[in-house]
Amino acid sequence: MGKASRDKRDIYYRKAKEEGWRARSAFKLLQIDEEFNIFEGVKHVVDLCAAPGSWSQVLSRKLYLPAKLSTDSKDQDLPLIVAIDLQPMAPIEGVIQVQGDITNARTAEVVIRHFDGCKADLVVCDGAPDVTGLHDMDEFVQSQLILAGLTIVTHILKNGGKFIAKIFRGKDTSLLYCQLKLFFTEVTLAKPKSSRNSSIEAFAVCENYSPPEGFSEKDLHRLLEKVGTPSGADDLGISFLTIFILHARTILTNTL
Repeated sequence: MGKASRDKRDIYYRKAKEEGWRARSAFKLLQIDEEFNIFEGVKHVVDLCAAPGSWSQVLSRKLYLPAKLSTDSKDQDLPLIVAIDLQPMAPIEGVIQVQGDITNARTAEVVIRHFDGCKADLVVCDGAPDVTGLHDMDEFVQSQLILAGLTIVTHILKNGGKFIAKIFRGKDTSLLYCQLKLFFTEVTLAKPKSSRNSSIEAFAVCENYSPPEGFSEKDLHRLLEKVGTPSGADDLGISFLTIFILHARTILTNTL
């Protein structure tokens, strides 16, 4: 049975169509918020690897539109939402689109300019490279994508902020957890009920951004490598940094 046939019977696929979401993945972010209350107090938020835009839709409907409808809200009080992707996507009300590379420091500068010099309260990332079907390779590449996201997070997230990112569960999940714990006091791995049981995906919910004392963004890779590198790196004969650069710059899709 093909993927399309399975999707037609999937409750979240049908609900997404009925409610106007661009993808069923919208329910994953909604359910993460139900469990962790990630939107509380958020005024500045960034959606990494945003296309086709289902998570940006959630941010618009949960943050921007309620504030806009409030009778006493002013334009300067409205939440600011910035969506970043290498690909363009159809407009979403209240969402500023930036077509750029999340590994490029200039992209971070653009985000901060949109925030009038402020930093983000929340950064989310549901991106994933096209999967190969080779579990170890897919897990490894996805972990590097998350660390690419962490690169821009260290530039744009305020102290105390939150970072939500898709992961692929596998033998190196504990290593990724330790790497994220370098920068966040609380890291929880969540599996929303809308995430298919057959999928290896989960989500890292990282709370209270607290970089090490004296941390410089230039130290990021050195700190991560001190914790360790994924075991698949040696098996594949590819260096940590090579995979990081190659796959962080691919066109990213929300395939799961």
